[in-house]
Amino acid sequence: MAAELTAHELIAKHRPTLDQALEAIRTRAYWSPHPEHPKAYGENGSLDMAAGKAAFDALLGSRLDLGQPGTDDWVGGETSPYGIELGVSYPHADLDELLPAMKAGQRAWRDAGAEMRAVVCLEILKRISDRTHEFAHAVMHTSGQAFMMAFQAGGPHAQDRGLEAVAYAYVEQVRTPDTAEWTKPQGKRDPLALTKQFTPVPRGVALVIGCNTFPTWNGYPGLFASLATGNAVLVKPHPRAVLPLALTVQVAREVLAEAGFDANLVALAAERPGEGIAKTLATRPEIRIIDYTGSTAFGDWLEANARQAQVYTEKAGVNTVLVDSTANYQGMLSNLAFSLSLYSGQMCTTPQNLLIPRDGIRTDEGPKTFDEVVADLARAVDGLLGDDARANALLGAIVNPDVKARLEAAAGLGEVALASREISNPEFPGAVVRTPVIVKLDGAKPDDEAAYMSECFGPVSFAVAVDSSAEAVELLRRTIREKGAMTVGAYTTDAEVEDAIQEVCLEESAQLSLNLTGGVYVNQTAAFSDFHGSGGNPAANAALCDGAFVANRFRVVEVRREAQGQA
Repeated sequence: MAAELTAHELIAKHRPTLDQALEAIRTRAYWSPHPEHPKAYGENGSLDMAAGKAAFDALLGSRLDLGQPGTDDWVGGETSPYGIELGVSYPHADLDELLPAMKAGQRAWRDAGAEMRAVVCLEILKRISDRTHEFAHAVMHTSGQAFMMAFQAGGPHAQDRGLEAVAYAYVEQVRTPDTAEWTKPQGKRDPLALTKQFTPVPRGVALVIGCNTFPTWNGYPGLFASLATGNAVLVKPHPRAVLPLALTVQVAREVLAEAGFDANLVALAAERPGEGIAKTLATRPEIRIIDYTGSTAFGDWLEANARQAQVYTEKAGVNTVLVDSTANYQGMLSNLAFSLSLYSGQMCTTPQNLLIPRDGIRTDEGPKTFDEVVADLARAVDGLLGDDARANALLGAIVNPDVKARLEAAAGLGEVALASREISNPEFPGAVVRTPVIVKLDGAKPDDEAAYMSECFGPVSFAVAVDSSAEAVELLRRTIREKGAMTVGAYTTDAEVEDAIQEVCLEESAQLSLNLTGGVYVNQTAAFSDFHGSGGNPAANAALCDGAFVANRFRVVEVRREAQGQA
């Protein structure tokens, strides 16, 4: 089939955006080509709110035929955390047929070069962006995020992370020139002269193992980093969150074909209920790159057993906020209340442990005891979530029964400072919506330590009493070193305490947010500027996004020839 999208057209259309992305990752300043506001869509071919909802509704109960080879069955079974059956079925693949078909297109994709691959990826992202409203409903009804969060995090923020990965991939690939003329003087003899050619070559087929909570936000960096560096990409979604990534694969296949490449460079691996194909896929010799977001146990298994592949994992950690003192007590409480509540704490960046000196803290409102700080924080959460409509918009729905079980069990671990309550969602009566629980623990008690030193994913936070801020700093260090942390937050007006906290985070490679009291929260990061994870502690072995995240997805192969005229 003749290409419908020529290289000239794609470069003319997308090179300016790529250049802006390259400038953004250089300066780390704010920039995004993807609008955050729902009303920004509906022109130039993009779907507005009504059209996006209609497109999503049309998917329900349908068969999503991607036209990929090796389909031997149709699978599905997703149920929205909001209580509706999606009823979408997806192709189940015979891997012995699909994987060779994916590899077949890699030569032409490799030979296309870094710029062409980048602009094809940008065309994929542009078409996804045009359907952001449709994707938002798909993310909402697989992750349990409230609509606005699903729209932003699952739409423009995810697209930003994908574009960021493409930009880093491009930078690393063009770091080495395509060709070089090499001449070495030999004194009185003729110089030695070689012509050298350098080609970025892909590792092979990349596997993206998707997660339930952020299927696009966590899936796009690896997908686009691998695709932009010349690799075919097999997407294995979480069984409860297939639809957003299946739609992504559909768009990618359409764009690749229109640009004259093999659509099978991107394919979907959906699974039957209970099939558990991730381990099978991860250890196949064709799989040379793996991107995974999820539990520590399976991430550790991948790192230990998928020895033929370059493995990038974002696992789990125990995120900590150290509270020493503050010059804006009400701002601190408001900021923390929002951080603990957003998406029912079902984020890898949500704070779990709040380390507070048992003798209290200094504030602009005077001294506050440990009990006062915890009680005031509980009231702040209650105030934030007191209106059920607002609570539903912030909390979303509990994504799976395991989170609900952890939430219910947490109340038995210590003194409950803030009890969780059930909230009804009039639009979706089947949704399980719960407010956060805050439990008081004593940092000096071994039984309490067993609780706060374990990850409790969901709307559960532990207010941990410690003897001093110095002890809190050392507990912070031990937590990061032993359990990992995607985020660290701290509140202090003391320069020495701030230096000590910063030094711990530098030494243990943890991303730190200091004294946030406004509209930026510890559990949020911005593409092109903030690093998500560091790759330097047990929570993750990679950062989104830096050069290390993309550079080992390809290798540079050199071909040397004697220059013309050489004997």
